[in-house]
Amino acid sequence: MTRWRAPRCGTAAWQAERRRWRAEQRRWRAEREDFRAAPRAGRKNGGARGAEQPGPPPTGFTLLPWLLVGMGAISNVLQGRTAHPWIGGLGLLVFNSLYVYVTFRAFGRRTREAVSTRVALGLMGLLTTGLALGYGGDWLVFFPLLGLAAGACLRGPLLGRAGTLLALYAGAIAYLRGGWDEATSIGYATFISSMVTAAILGLSEAVRELRAAREELARQAVEKERLRFSRDLHDLLGHTLSVIVVKSEAARRLAPRDLDAALTQVADIESVGRQALTEIREAVTGYREGSLATELTRARSALSAASVEPVVHRSGTPLDPQTEALLGWVVREAVTNVVRHSHATRCEITVESTPERARLTVTDNGTGTSTSPEADAGEGAGRSRGCVGGTGLKGLTERLAMAAGSLTAGPAPRGGFSVTAEIPVSADALLPAAAVTAPRGSRSPS
Repeated sequence: MTRWRAPRCGTAAWQAERRRWRAEQRRWRAEREDFRAAPRAGRKNGGARGAEQPGPPPTGFTLLPWLLVGMGAISNVLQGRTAHPWIGGLGLLVFNSLYVYVTFRAFGRRTREAVSTRVALGLMGLLTTGLALGYGGDWLVFFPLLGLAAGACLRGPLLGRAGTLLALYAGAIAYLRGGWDEATSIGYATFISSMVTAAILGLSEAVRELRAAREELARQAVEKERLRFSRDLHDLLGHTLSVIVVKSEAARRLAPRDLDAALTQVADIESVGRQALTEIREAVTGYREGSLATELTRARSALSAASVEPVVHRSGTPLDPQTEALLGWVVREAVTNVVRHSHATRCEITVESTPERARLTVTDNGTGTSTSPEADAGEGAGRSRGCVGGTGLKGLTERLAMAAGSLTAGPAPRGGFSVTAEIPVSADALLPAAAVTAPRGSRSPS
């Protein structure tokens, strides 16, 4: 049984290669159909998609037509003008098989650099040398085909040296069979075929890698924009709805005994709602205009409506609009948590700034515990644990981290809960666009 083992192994390898070739052919046909359908889809979508369609990726089929270069040798074999035609015919069959094998494996980086591909390329070189020395004439054109296969496989820094040596070797063989004229033409054709093939295939591969990188960058940009919008929407609606709920409760309590005060709270609810609509539209278009002074004023109003005494201290140098916008987000989220979860009676907001750093601290004297299931499920569930726990605080942490800042949240030393944000404001600490959306106009800091 051992004598049949080698033929069986060869048959299995041939069948595996045949299945791989058929799979490659089916993939090429599918990509060709997609390429043909792309212009129609592009026209339906306004023509933009069709213009960017690069076509199906190159495969071994693009190099098969070059086998027609050897038609002269095939014609000599068929017409009986070649000595030992069976040897010549077998050589043609083996050369074409190796050529197809090498070129189809040349379009994948892993298969192109495989040992089997390099071995097949070496066998092609030996076979081409034997056919050229044995027959000469039309059989010398197999050297340019060998150069084409070598250029498809040997891309990289060694290509120039390998292509030059192959061209000199082909010219030397051609000189032995046909003189200087044959040596010059065959050597030049071998060099050009290897260099041009490698350049075209390398450029095509680079273009596709750049296109894939551009698509990946576009996908990441979309993901960043989604995260930005989700953070903005959470911070805007969380704060606004909390203020509306607090003022509605205040209006309900005041209505039986002081109708004018209740109407004032209702008017504030209307104002907050209109402002929320404006801010949501600005967040959707990417032009959220933030001002720390505005957020501090709103914080005072929201805390007073929730029967929490607001105490605001601000000192230090003026801040740039981007830093003010980031600190405004912190004030909004921290005050929202105080109103919703703290059960506090006093909230102190301190803003300190130097030419190098800005520091914002929001401290309350509440218990930090929640009595309602809704609050327990929200940001306030993390207050008693002393961690940056909710979606809003996580979003703030991400914003400040992108601006080289930091956010800490936890129990205050003298009771209650404290949120502290620090941001560098030096000239070399540039805030990225994703950390805070660009304002439409600059406000002077108050």
